[in-house]
Amino acid sequence: MITWRCRNLTFRYPEAAAYAVDGVSLEVPHGACTAVLGPNGSGKSTLLRLLLGVLQPLGGEVAFRDRPVRAWTRDAVAREVGVVPQGEEIVFPLSVRELVAMGRYPHLGPWRREGPRDVDAIVEAMTRCDVTPLADRPIATLSGGERQLARIARALAQQPGALALDEPTVALDMRHEMAIFELLRDLGRRGVTILLVTHNLNLAARYADQLVLLDGGRVAAYGTPGDVLNRELVEAVYRWPVRMLHHPGPGPDEGVPQVVPLGGRP
Repeated sequence: MITWRCRNLTFRYPEAAAYAVDGVSLEVPHGACTAVLGPNGSGKSTLLRLLLGVLQPLGGEVAFRDRPVRAWTRDAVAREVGVVPQGEEIVFPLSVRELVAMGRYPHLGPWRREGPRDVDAIVEAMTRCDVTPLADRPIATLSGGERQLARIARALAQQPGALALDEPTVALDMRHEMAIFELLRDLGRRGVTILLVTHNLNLAARYADQLVLLDGGRVAAYGTPGDVLNRELVEAVYRWPVRMLHHPGPGPDEGVPQVVPLGGRP
């Protein structure tokens, strides 16, 4: 079963000289973690927005669960997909608990009050993301990493069938970064489709089932971590010398490729 599918997808921002996404075709399987990688400006976040229907392609097509994305209403997508954006400005004086509770809005609408199922979903999401001790704290008083954890908890409170995350661990310390990747793998095992944009090649190799490596808006490689992460390809895409190692384990990620950037300019 395929959650997202796109064919020959193209997109260019107004007045830009080059395409941000140029002829991309790929499939995101149900219940798997797919990580989108690539240098800055390679089209990762643009591709994610196209798959979510936030941007309209100039060419090609996008389908979500075998229906064109354009055929889905915003409300229907909100019930099916939890989205964690790369950056988000919280303008209202919300507490952490109030922010996480917003994840239930697609199910409740503007007038219904939280029921037991909603409360349970909020509590579980906050527990999973380790933000329960922050429940009464105003969002404005949190660190960048704490805010990101609260945003992820909000997406989990939706109890979606799919999660789309744009750099979800960019501001987190090692403990919380690892906890989020462990959480994403666990959700995938429970049947949740994970679509993840990240710069972290090594954690993507350890936790994702498949990788999409973009370069200049095109797919440079697409497949398992072992298929995608090799020295020649990584050096060509990132324009920097690297050494390839294998994760020593123990654990399910034993033996997966790991990228070590070398010192000294090429």
